[in-house]
Amino acid sequence: MGNFDFDVIQRSWMYLFQTGMVFTLKLTFLAMTGGIIIGTLLAMMRLSSNRLINLFASGYVNLMRSIPLVLVLFWFYFLVPYIGAWIIGANEPVAVGAFSSCLITFVMFEAAYYCEIMRSGIQSIPRGQIWAGYAMGMNYWQTMGNIVLPQAFRNMIPILFTQTIVLFQDVSLVSILSIPDFFGSAAKVAQRDGRLVEMYSFAAVVYFVMCFGLSSLVKKLQAKVAIIR
Repeated sequence: MGNFDFDVIQRSWMYLFQTGMVFTLKLTFLAMTGGIIIGTLLAMMRLSSNRLINLFASGYVNLMRSIPLVLVLFWFYFLVPYIGAWIIGANEPVAVGAFSSCLITFVMFEAAYYCEIMRSGIQSIPRGQIWAGYAMGMNYWQTMGNIVLPQAFRNMIPILFTQTIVLFQDVSLVSILSIPDFFGSAAKVAQRDGRLVEMYSFAAVVYFVMCFGLSSLVKKLQAKVAIIR
């Protein structure tokens, strides 16, 4: 412990937060937003009475949930430039960029998990409310938008935030592609200065503080939602 160098943390903390943490939070927020939107659409497709739509959504969700995230990350990171070239008819792979590739990966992957959360939320709403919406002259989409989804979102907010905390931790996987998220930036400094213990310990403390704080917030939110319900 006597050789623990606090100076390396003091010298690099601003870089870690201004570069790494900003990237991590930006990717987490955008992936959460995109994942919830696409996940909600997938949940509605899974509950559709149309068998073809139902099978497509079910197949997508089961596929994504059966593959490790790191494989999906590699797959999209190297394949998206070729897909872009195929779409626009270019001869060379399109330079999509590391951030765009990661964002597409996390949105597509997290949508499968948000889908199952939203599907549970939708199914928790009594079917009598759906029939009431139809009785008032609403169609399927109006009933979902005005009656079912607002209640489903309210009921699922704590679980949606819990999944987002998991997403926040999963973003650290982009460091294997040499992308400077918070963990990747800490690893970069650790290797440059030869202070692995100090930087990885600091990264662990930061992740613990942030995730524990968010988990406590989710717990309070869950109690509040339970009271309202």
